[in-house]
Amino acid sequence: MPENLVLGPAVTTPTTSQLRRAVARARDGKALDAVEAQVLLHARGADLAALCEAATAVRDAAMLAAGRPGVVTYSRKVFIPLTRLCRDRCHYCTFATVPGRLPAPYLRPDEVLDIARAGAEQGCKEALFTLGDRPEDRWPAAREWLDAHGYDDTLSYVRAMAVRVLEETGLLPHLNPGVLSWSDLQRLKPVAPSMGMMLETTATRLFSEPGGPHYGSPDKDPAVRLRVLEDAGRVGVPFTTGILVGIGETPAERVDALLAIRRVAREYGSVQEVIVQNFRAKDDTAMRSVPDLPEDELLATVAVARLLLGPSVSLQVPPNLSDAAEIGALLRAGVDDWGGVSPVTPDHVNPERPWPHVDDLARWTAEHGLELRERLTAHPRFVTGALQRDEPWIDPRLHPHVRALADADTGLAREHVVPQGIAWQEPDGGGLDSSGRTELHREVDGSGRTSDRRSDFDEVYGDWQQVALRVDGGAPARLGSDVAAALRQAVDDPAGLGDDAYLALITADGAALDAVTSLADDLRRDVVGDEVTYVVNRNINFTNVCYVGCRFCAFAQRKTDTDAYTLSLEQVGERAAEAQALGATEVCLQGGISPDLGPNAYPDIVRAVKAAAPGIHVHAFSPMEIATAAAKAGVPVRAWLERLKDSGLDTIPGTAAEILDDDVRWVLTKGKLPASAWVEVVTTAHELGIRSSSTMMYGHVDHPRHWVAHLRTLIGVQDRTGGFTEFVPLPFIHTNAPVYLAGLARPGPTLRDNRAVHAVARIMLHGRIDHVQTSWVKLGTAGTRAMLTGGADDLGGTLMEETISRMAGSQHGSAKTVAELTEIAAGIGRPVRERSTTYDPLPVREGVGA
Repeated sequence: MPENLVLGPAVTTPTTSQLRRAVARARDGKALDAVEAQVLLHARGADLAALCEAATAVRDAAMLAAGRPGVVTYSRKVFIPLTRLCRDRCHYCTFATVPGRLPAPYLRPDEVLDIARAGAEQGCKEALFTLGDRPEDRWPAAREWLDAHGYDDTLSYVRAMAVRVLEETGLLPHLNPGVLSWSDLQRLKPVAPSMGMMLETTATRLFSEPGGPHYGSPDKDPAVRLRVLEDAGRVGVPFTTGILVGIGETPAERVDALLAIRRVAREYGSVQEVIVQNFRAKDDTAMRSVPDLPEDELLATVAVARLLLGPSVSLQVPPNLSDAAEIGALLRAGVDDWGGVSPVTPDHVNPERPWPHVDDLARWTAEHGLELRERLTAHPRFVTGALQRDEPWIDPRLHPHVRALADADTGLAREHVVPQGIAWQEPDGGGLDSSGRTELHREVDGSGRTSDRRSDFDEVYGDWQQVALRVDGGAPARLGSDVAAALRQAVDDPAGLGDDAYLALITADGAALDAVTSLADDLRRDVVGDEVTYVVNRNINFTNVCYVGCRFCAFAQRKTDTDAYTLSLEQVGERAAEAQALGATEVCLQGGISPDLGPNAYPDIVRAVKAAAPGIHVHAFSPMEIATAAAKAGVPVRAWLERLKDSGLDTIPGTAAEILDDDVRWVLTKGKLPASAWVEVVTTAHELGIRSSSTMMYGHVDHPRHWVAHLRTLIGVQDRTGGFTEFVPLPFIHTNAPVYLAGLARPGPTLRDNRAVHAVARIMLHGRIDHVQTSWVKLGTAGTRAMLTGGADDLGGTLMEETISRMAGSQHGSAKTVAELTEIAAGIGRPVRERSTTYDPLPVREGVGA
């Protein structure tokens, strides 16, 4: 072993009594804490046998819960090593190599298809794509190959080859391309029923310290890899992960990795399988002298993994990395799945360890009283969830491919079926007419996930009732000197306070809140004067079909719902022309995230509006719509925004922000884009000269500190780009919101909350964002007037129609005439002025927007 190879600190061996006590708790079905799990990793002999007995009981419960009692599963696959180049330098790996040792940096398409066809002929149903992480970042030969063949990056080639495998062989791709971003996962989900990436370890030192097995490998940062697992959950991808044991991690680090996986599995429900992979030393690597993991240590690790993960996740140990005599012991330790086994291709990662024959594996499994059955690459619960219950795990474009190979009742693989190629296609992007669609484009109900989120909510947000902001309107706790000190500082330097001071202001009440709103109103007057501005516009919600499943939204419909609609391009154009005829200078276009909208739909909408209403300002597409469309098109967000701009897009609404905190966003939106992706979209738009509004929806499961942090994030973007035109606080409308009806959210903000948010926004954003808009749709006339006397200066638009708030339960109408907006301002003695979308003053026009 190289002297500088880091294998970790020594671990204290537990006492006999500690071990016996931990084994007894495991045998009695007690929940294990991290220390007890570490102790159990040392079980040997009779203690190990007792530990495995407890694991066997959980394994049997897992099989029963999955609807397959006594059945161990596997997937018949081919292994497609799309490229063996990698930017990482793992010290135990022989899969990754250098360009000079390969005939070409990537397999050619015909080579990929030859492997897949050979597998189809042998009854395989999975095409496992394994490759190195982003080799073009390290190897010029990879970059040159991609350029020569017309691919922007390795993932573009992965996606293209996955489509060809689907269409030409019928095999289902399982993608293992390494570290993926949220947008990468969105981009690949339509071409693969499942994906995977080994977490391997959470031991940062094995990555950060010289001599560690992952040192020099940027993609092996545990924090980065954990983020991939979380993003896969947010996107709704059935995901396989696992740990690599015996690479120098301590027992505590091994347990920590399992608990990290368990947390993701419980929170998102997306982890379909956890692999416990035992290290095998290989020649010609830095770790060639490191001993293989002993069998009893592997068995203890597998049993502890089964006990910690429980019955809801499948547990795999690769059967080719153990000897035939060890198969029974692995089953007793809790294994219920053997993973992918290939009758055609070797294990390119462990080429010295051939796959067992499926017949042998079935016999060994049967010798221990269990039956071996074939599954698909996505595990049965995800298959039946997608095909029977319209859960959003598998993209609708893949349903025909999966249905052709799946047993409709069990979700396992159909027996004696030879895969056949089925056409795969993006949704028709030529128009928005919903007629003529095939079953390939059926809507998926984003609310299909059935896990109970009450416990998650209580864990993350259980203290919200303790903060100064109280649902019942009672006196807040934060009053007095801290508010007074913050106010004194804000008078001199409104934008220069620390977050604690802003928190004091935003949780003020009574006379203190009056002082905060008075300061905000003074700042408003200094910056923009007394005129209340508005824009004559029309909202066009071009489809209410959406599969995201936001828990605050009552607007979204399934495609099969009676109230579902999708406007044609002609209908969108007609609405824009009508708006322009009534004096509108802007149309605001937003819609649901529908699988029927292909990459061409969004630029086609813009062109249709510009053709029907020349010169009108197109304010369109939320960051969520933009990110999703870019992923569908397989291009970066920047390229997609450039295309939209070329089509005539003028500005974008900064909606879909909700609260820019990923914990809050998960409770509200499940798979919606992370906060970082929202920031990326708006920042990129600003850099391209596409300005945007900014928004915050508040009063649900959030905390006042989230409001301050959200505003701080907007400040960061504005300091970099200067692209925000206004800030729009959006009070949560609870009436028909699923998250409220499920008892997870409070019933919207109070008047105190609304006043505080608008006022502190004016104070925090001073000198950066000049305009604070108040929503008459959500607040009504009286509430709007209150906001206009506490920092707000803008009424937004006439709208002419507004569906989203109305469906959520707003009782304040969906359109206002200019006369009605004038009356709102007149009620507080303020004049009005029409503006453009970007707040340029417009000449006075008579009879407009009547």
